[in-house]
Amino acid sequence: MLIIDGSQGEGGGQVLRTSLSLAAITGRAFRLVNIRANRKQPGLRPQHLTGVRAVATLCQANVTGAALHSTTLEFWPGPRPGGGSYTFDVGDATAGGSAGAVTLVLQAILWPLLLARGPSQVTLRGGTHVPFSPPYHYVAQVARPAFARLGADFDVTLNAWGWYPAGGGEMQVTTRPVPHFQAAIFAPTRPETVQGVAAVTNLPAHIPNRMAHRAANLLRQMGLRPTITPQRERGRGAGAGIFLWLPQAGFSALGRKGLPADQVADAAVAELAAFIDNRVPGRGAETPGPHPPAAVDAHLADQLLLPMALAQGTSQLTTNHLTQHTLTNAALLRQWLDVTIQIDGRLDEPGRVTVHGVGFGH
Repeated sequence: MLIIDGSQGEGGGQVLRTSLSLAAITGRAFRLVNIRANRKQPGLRPQHLTGVRAVATLCQANVTGAALHSTTLEFWPGPRPGGGSYTFDVGDATAGGSAGAVTLVLQAILWPLLLARGPSQVTLRGGTHVPFSPPYHYVAQVARPAFARLGADFDVTLNAWGWYPAGGGEMQVTTRPVPHFQAAIFAPTRPETVQGVAAVTNLPAHIPNRMAHRAANLLRQMGLRPTITPQRERGRGAGAGIFLWLPQAGFSALGRKGLPADQVADAAVAELAAFIDNRVPGRGAETPGPHPPAAVDAHLADQLLLPMALAQGTSQLTTNHLTQHTLTNAALLRQWLDVTIQIDGRLDEPGRVTVHGVGFGH
C-alpha cells in the first residue's frame, strides 16, 4: 500500500483525484492522510467524496474513510474498470444537495475509463460552472482537444447549467477506451482569434450582452478577432459568467451580486492577456518573461501531467505560470510511477515541463 501525505505541496484535492485515478489504473492500493490539510475546510467535501465513490464504483474498490470531512482514506482497488453506464450526483454526498464541481469528479474518473475494457456513458450532476474548478466549457473547448493529442477519445455534452450555490447542472460524458496514451509535444501557437460564451441563467438578457460586448472590445484592442456569443439560459438558480478560449488555453470569470458585468469581462480578458504575453496573471505587461510564447495555460499544464506520465514516449509543454498545483502533481506522480518529470523554471514564473512516460497500456 502506498502511503501519501495529503498536506504535501499545494495540499488540496488534486492529490486525492490523481491517487484515485492511478489506483484504478494500476491496481495499487493507497492510504491518504491529511486530506486537503491546507484548505480552510480540511477533509473530503461533497465533490471529493463523490469522486471517491465514483472511482470505487468503476473498479469495485474496498474503501474506508469515505465520509464527509474525513481526513484519512484507504482505497483498495479491484479489477480494471470494464466500462458501462453510470450516474454520479454530487448532491447525493450531503443532505440538502451540493453545487460541487462535476468537472473535478470527471478528473478522477476520466483516465481509468479511457483505459477501461469497454466504452462508458457517464452522467454527472452538480455544479458545471462554479468557483475554483474548471468550468464545463474549459473541459469541452480546451482540455478535450488537448487530451486528444495524447490519444484520449471522449465527448462531453452540457445538459443543464449549474452555478454555485444552487447547483442542478448536468453533463454527459462518453468515453471510448484506448490501449495506451501516446506522447505529444505541445508547441506555442500565435493566437489570432478568440472564441467565447457570455452566459446567464435566470437573469436579464442585457448582462450577457454587456459581458460579451466589453470582452470583444478589449480583445480587438489587443489585435485579436473575437467571436463571443451572449446566451440567456435556464437553470436551477441565477448565475453569470464569461468563458474564453484559444487553442490549448482557456480563461473565465464568474459574476456575483454587486459585481458589474464589465468587471467580469475584464477579469477573464486580463488572464488571457497575461497568457499571450507569457507572464503570470496580475503582473504588469511591462515585465514579460524572456521565454518564447507559452504553449498551454497553467491549469492545462497541471491536467496534462497524468496522461503524459502514462504515455509512451517523451512529452513536453511550456506554460506562462508554473503553479504549486503543477509542482505538487509532478511530485505525486513520481511517487506512483517510475516516471521522469523535468521542470525547468521556478514557482510562479514561466516554465517548461518534460515528461518521459512509462508507457502504461494493456
